[in-house]
Formats: sequence, C-alpha cells, structure tokens
Amino acid sequence: MTINALLLSSSRVGDTPYLAHAIPFIKPLTTNAQKWIFIPYAGVSMSYDTYLASVVTGLSELELDISGIHQHPDPQQAIKDADGILIGGGNTFHLLHQLYRYDLVTLIGEQVALGKPYIGWSAGSNVSGLSIRTTNDMPIIEPPSFKALNLVPFQLNPHYSNYQAPGHNGETRAQRLLEFTKVDPLTPVVGIVEGSALWRQGDKLSLLGNQPAYLFCGEQQEIPIPVGSDLSNLLKPSL
Repeated sequence: MTINALLLSSSRVGDTPYLAHAIPFIKPLTTNAQKWIFIPYAGVSMSYDTYLASVVTGLSELELDISGIHQHPDPQQAIKDADGILIGGGNTFHLLHQLYRYDLVTLIGEQVALGKPYIGWSAGSNVSGLSIRTTNDMPIIEPPSFKALNLVPFQLNPHYSNYQAPGHNGETRAQRLLEFTKVDPLTPVVGIVEGSALWRQGDKLSLLGNQPAYLFCGEQQEIPIPVGSDLSNLLKPSL
C-alpha cells in the first residue's frame, strides 16, 4: 500500500462555505473509503460536537459516514476501524498535545503508511509534516514533543501569505520562516496558500489548486512553486 494524503491549506477560501472549495480535492480520496473518523482536537474555542457537525454539513454532498473520535471509548481502535482519517484546523499545539495524550501519533503514521487515506486542513496539515515548528499558532499548551506525523518529510506552513499591513512592524511570514531556515537550513518548508493543497500519492507529490506555493530551504527564500507543480523531489532523502 502507498500513502494517500491530502494536505489542505485551509477550510475556506474567502467567503466560500465551509470546505466547499475542497470538495473536488477530497472526492478522489473517498472512492473506496466510506467510514471516516474526524479528529477535532485542534478546535479549542468550540465543542467537539459543534466542530463535527460543521464538518458533516460541509462534506454532506459526498455522503460519507463521519464520526468524531471523541465519540468513541477507544480512540486507537476508532482509528483502526475507520476507512479514512480527517483532521481539522484550529490550534496546532493543542492538536498535537491530544494526539500524544491518546498515543495516536505513531498509530496514525502507521495506518496512513498502510494506505488509509488522510485528509487534513490548516492544523491538520501542519501535523502531517516532520514537526509543528512552522505553525502560525499560539503555543497555548506544551505537547511532549514538536515531532509530528511525518507523512511528508518536510515542514508545512498553511495559510501562507506574506502580506504586511501598513504601519505594522511585526515580522512578516517570510521573515519568520527565514528564522526557521537559519536554525535548520537542511529542512525544506512549503508555504501553501489558501485554496491550494498538497496531495501525496505514494512517491508522487502534487500541488493542487490555482495558487502557487512557496519554498524555503537554506539560502532559498520564498521561491515560487508554480500552479500544478510536481513536487515529488521533496519526498526524496536529502543528499
């Protein structure tokens, strides 16, 4: 079996309905997967039931059987029994903290490696990389480790934008990612813009959507990745 993982930048684009823009990206992963487990642990400012309901509504046209992992007495068994895994956005630190709390980090990686489809957006994409060191989120809680699911061997930065409001003197996103590459010059970071996604199918990695992505690695800073690019080279070990 091969990895089949969809990593969305966001749940919305502009004023579009929740997950509406992502339906064409998500649908191919559901062909042979009807029963999905949704992990709402990144949702801190809403109840898990409310979060689950929004996902069920947003994906209703796909007619999937979606349950929340919080509804199951054994989270690990729920992962094993599902045909596919959904992880939503919110606070990445809280998400990873809970994944470690229930001992799901290794299990999810193993299940996805065996071919179980994975769909994440925002924080759910952040945790798919090597670590969460390039998240945009406030560290509201301390997970045991920043190491994440390692579904792709690089870092992600969802919601990428280098916009700086006039008169604002804080760091831009590009400046913050530059800081990461100064500390870790060998690990690539891919910034994915809202409306776009990365799709890993085994040894193939594709950029989906109508927005470019941006690469940061060592001396390479904010290098545009054209729409529709094949990024499979990022899956190969660095020499």
